[in-house]
Amino acid sequence: MSKKETDEKVDAKEEVEEEVEEEVKEEVKEEKKATKKAAPRKKEESQIIYIGKKNTISYVLVAVTILNKSDTCAIQARGRQISKAVDVAEITRRKFLQDMVEVSKVEIGSEELMSDREGEEPTTKTVSTVEIVLKKKK
Repeated sequence: MSKKETDEKVDAKEEVEEEVEEEVKEEVKEEKKATKKAAPRKKEESQIIYIGKKNTISYVLVAVTILNKSDTCAIQARGRQISKAVDVAEITRRKFLQDMVEVSKVEIGSEELMSDREGEEPTTKTVSTVEIVLKKKK
């Protein structure tokens, strides 16, 4: 591998890291705005992360940020995103906050969703859900 290719890879990696940092900062700002407008929260109440289509490391960084500020963090997902939620919890627990965080609760369930496609009759669909609660060790 030439020096030019190596430099390009390093530059690309730095760009991705900067983008992730910016996304996390934006999410934290939005979270602060939402918390200011919302009713005062109890100190023991956990912050909730809803897993979507962003990359896994974005959610891991949000979880680490939340766990640095509070004692618990809940990760919620449904459907195809459940595997990403498990990845987020495990990466946070094993790589970022080693020996500091444990899984305190895992709750599974399902939800009935109505399908409303045009031209079709509405039907119900069952979607699996998961909630993983991470808690700081004492």
